[in-house]
Formats: sequence, structure tokens, C-alpha cells
Amino acid sequence: MTQTSNRMFDELARLMTDAANVAQGVRREASTAFRSQAESWIAELDLVRRDEFDAVREMASRAREENEKLAARVAELEAQLKTAQVKAPKTAAKAASSRSASVKTASKPRRTTRKTPAKET
Repeated sequence: MTQTSNRMFDELARLMTDAANVAQGVRREASTAFRSQAESWIAELDLVRRDEFDAVREMASRAREENEKLAARVAELEAQLKTAQVKAPKTAAKAASSRSASVKTASKPRRTTRKTPAKET
């Protein structure tokens, strides 16, 4: 068999290659246009980036842990305050009675008599 060069097949192959290149260019152009439009929509939606979201979530987690620690500490201090108040009335009653005795004697004003000069009429 002999090989012959057929111009019609060569032209058809060149045309198909050019069409494929044009199709790839159109695909790239459409992809770029779609990407820019999608970025525009996302910017209008005011969405948060993933790294910013993760940072805020970490801060919230730390704040929650701190809040739990502080709540436990407040509960502990309230328990200590209650036990101190239970013990305090016994000792407070003694202190109050001794304070009231000293207050009664110390709080009485001293009476002094002053002589006022006679009025001239």
C-alpha cells in the first residue's frame, strides 16, 4: 500500500485542532468569568474566612473554660462564706455582747452644768 497525502484530511485535521484550541480558550474565559462572579457574590454575602472562624472559635472555647473556672471558684467562695457565717454567729454573739456593754457606757454623754451670765434688762 502506498501512502498518499490527502489535502482534504490535512485541512480537516488543522481545522479540528484550531477548533479545540478555540474551545479551550472559551472554557478558560468562561471559568474566569464564573470565578470572578462567584467571588463578587461571596463578597456581597459578607462571609467569614475559615482561618478567622477558627480563631474566633478558639477564643470562645478559652472564654468558656475561663467562665467555668470562675464559676467553680465563686461556688467555692460562697461555700466558704456560708461556713464562716455559720461559725460567726457564735463568736459574733459574744463579741456583740461585749461591744454593746462598752458602747452603753461610752455612749452616754456627760452632763455638765454651765453657768450662763445673767441677762441685763
